Amino acid sequence: MTPPPPTAAAKGGARPQVTVKKIDVGGIERVYVWDIVVRSTHWFTMIAIFILAITGIYIGNPYLIPAQPGGEHFVMATMKVVHFYTAIAFALLVATRLVWMFIGSYYARWHQFVPIGKRRRGDVVRMIKFYALLSKDPPLNVGHNPLAGLTYLLVYALYVLMILTGFALYSVSATGYMEFWEFLVPIFGGLQTARWIHHIAMWFILGFFAHHIWSAMLVSRLEGMGLIDSMFSGYKFLPRRWRKRLSLSWRDRDKPYEDE
Repeated sequence: MTPPPPTAAAKGGARPQVTVKKIDVGGIERVYVWDIVVRSTHWFTMIAIFILAITGIYIGNPYLIPAQPGGEHFVMATMKVVHFYTAIAFALLVATRLVWMFIGSYYARWHQFVPIGKRRRGDVVRMIKFYALLSKDPPLNVGHNPLAGLTYLLVYALYVLMILTGFALYSVSATGYMEFWEFLVPIFGGLQTARWIHHIAMWFILGFFAHHIWSAMLVSRLEGMGLIDSMFSGYKFLPRRWRKRLSLSWRDRDKPYEDE
């Protein structure tokens, strides 16, 4: 693995690593984009959402009623226990990823979510045109495309809302340290309103989940950079001229590519 050039300063997170393989296609090289924290929080969060959705829907509207007397109470108790402990794991995953936005590697940081550069602001419009089928090809981005980054900010806001409303609901029947969160109940307008917000936010997250799968497959197919594979391995396949960006400042790194 070849290290970044000495001109690459440390600001904006650790500089991406470039690995050149003998099997690389001409003009293409293998680039490490997503670190282990980004990938692990991504997949564990997905699993947590899946479990929380199934158990949460059951808690709100039980759909399994055992035939034996009292059996339904055991199922409900099991669903609640699984839901509560998964919710705690989910909260820790979200907190980890939020902290990693400020201390993580380059493509994990906050500037991948907020389009601060002129080029990335323009790419927001270009990505909207692409998703609306008004443009044939998406703009080329190494990390998150800027529209996806903005969307992820909204999704994480929903995550935080889900966590806080969930803790508020749990606090009224909890003992110990979870009782602390009872102060959130009046902030959300009471238990019933908190439950309604919790429920609606879940459906927004599930809607995003469906769109996320569709857009990932679409962009991966058209970009040809191994987008979906990269969430398992961490590596994308990029034009060799990408290497020129290592000498740029973290604000200018997302300027358009120059032809070689």
